[in-house]
Amino acid sequence: MAKPIELFRQGRHKELWQMCCGFIDLNMEQFMDIQKRLLLEQIELLKNCRLGTRLMHGAMPETIEEFREQVPLTTYKDYYPELPEYREDTLPAKPVLWQHSTGRSSDYGYKLTPYKWVPVSARFCKELGVLMFGVGIFTSCNKREDVSGLKYCPRVVYTVAPRPNTSGVLTYIMKEEIEPEFLPPLEEAEKLTFEERIEIGFKQALSRGLDFFFGLPIVLVAVGEKLSQQQSQKRDIKPLLSRPKALLRLVKGVTKSRLARRPMLPKDLWSVSGIMCGGTDGTVLREKVKNLWGRYPLDTYACTEAGIIATQLWDYSSMIFIPNLNFLEFIPESEYSKWQLDSSYQPKTVLLDEVKENENYEVVITNFHGGAMVRYRMADIIKISALKNDKLGICIPQMTFEGRLSDIMDIGSLFRLSEKVIWQAIENTNVSYEDWTARKETGEGKTLLHIYIELKNKYINERDLASAIFEQIIKYDEGTFYGSLARALDPIPIEVSLLPEGAFANYIAKRRAEGADLAHLKPRHINPSDEELCILRAGVQVVREVPIAAKSAAEVQAAARR
Repeated sequence: MAKPIELFRQGRHKELWQMCCGFIDLNMEQFMDIQKRLLLEQIELLKNCRLGTRLMHGAMPETIEEFREQVPLTTYKDYYPELPEYREDTLPAKPVLWQHSTGRSSDYGYKLTPYKWVPVSARFCKELGVLMFGVGIFTSCNKREDVSGLKYCPRVVYTVAPRPNTSGVLTYIMKEEIEPEFLPPLEEAEKLTFEERIEIGFKQALSRGLDFFFGLPIVLVAVGEKLSQQQSQKRDIKPLLSRPKALLRLVKGVTKSRLARRPMLPKDLWSVSGIMCGGTDGTVLREKVKNLWGRYPLDTYACTEAGIIATQLWDYSSMIFIPNLNFLEFIPESEYSKWQLDSSYQPKTVLLDEVKENENYEVVITNFHGGAMVRYRMADIIKISALKNDKLGICIPQMTFEGRLSDIMDIGSLFRLSEKVIWQAIENTNVSYEDWTARKETGEGKTLLHIYIELKNKYINERDLASAIFEQIIKYDEGTFYGSLARALDPIPIEVSLLPEGAFANYIAKRRAEGADLAHLKPRHINPSDEELCILRAGVQVVREVPIAAKSAAEVQAAARR
């Protein structure tokens, strides 16, 4: 079978679209047929391997219904010792590589390795590569069968963690299927620190150009804001005299920005064809990325255990599920709430053709193509935002990522706050900040959300900032009973503590000195430990006070609808 890049180079564009993107035209029955056929194949592989028979507790299901009735749900601790010890002879198929997540397996009581390791089979890798090509098409197209935004050898700045981190593995798969030119080259980039990769990559992009971006939106925002700040400083162009292409690009960029009467932005230097990302920051920072780079980031729901579960399309709204990488089940909110009260309770699941609009679910996956994960609880909460996408003619349910099950905090039975909601509320205050972290704290007979935030060279009264953030949170419930009740609260259930200038930079430097890898250099956004907060809070600096100019309720609700 021809590779996607070969079809593109041969001009066989309809075949390319059908291979990589044709799943978006499936109806619900066709989608479920693919799901059930591939699961039956996987069940046979599970029956014939030691890991599978152990996870299925000796059951030998013959149907989808028997599989769901007889095989229990699993978490990562159920895969000890096979996965942490890389026992390939116990798996459904021989892996071609192993990848690990940013999560720690020690959280589950296993000390051999600090990561959650997952094997990837050859067939899974191949199917994932084809899908990634499709996602690349979605980032750059404007309609069905539009591949005009693709490049024969696209230039991509390498900004992710190296292999065997999952993001690095996805980059390696991208190299095999799409054959891009990485800046810096892949083999060189994997030997550099994260900061070196960013600096060298964008420096090379000044001369070579930049077509696509794959990574974290927060990197794009940081690069864009730094570029804007540097324009006010005197620039030494002598190093560019030996790089005429870079000098010409810079001159054109300065000219565009001056004509627009604003600081220079990345979109003045590069016309990016597509931006592919993942993570909570894609939703929160999308408007900033669009303003800086001229395109919205295309969000994907991806992870170590499942590859890519869902992706946005060219309308940059909700995500559509992928039919051929994992069997998808969903735990309704009422069911996982029962489990939270009683950990011995076995939650019931529904399938994609049974989900309901505007309801939240925890995702459960079973890998296809010889993967290891069986009825695996992702502990991710998603919302079914719609049962179809009328605008694009999509007949499959649409989803948005809400957050991690463990990261959703119940504050006074009024709010269930996720990382995304808190982050968006902070963004909507229009306060300039470096980073933040937050946790639920209880004391003196009350429960509150305590936000620790480092501002950028400014001082804002902590109570005023807490009020501004609270105002943004309750705007999501504007006009409802809970919104009205929240407005009557006194005092408000949010406290803000300002962190010293350089708090997060100092934290990263300390962790790097201790040998931490890229994925664990920063503290968690949600529920940081006492140790993490102790490092962050050392020594407070106070600088001048500024007013807060928050977004209106209409702006917040419009962003929520997007």
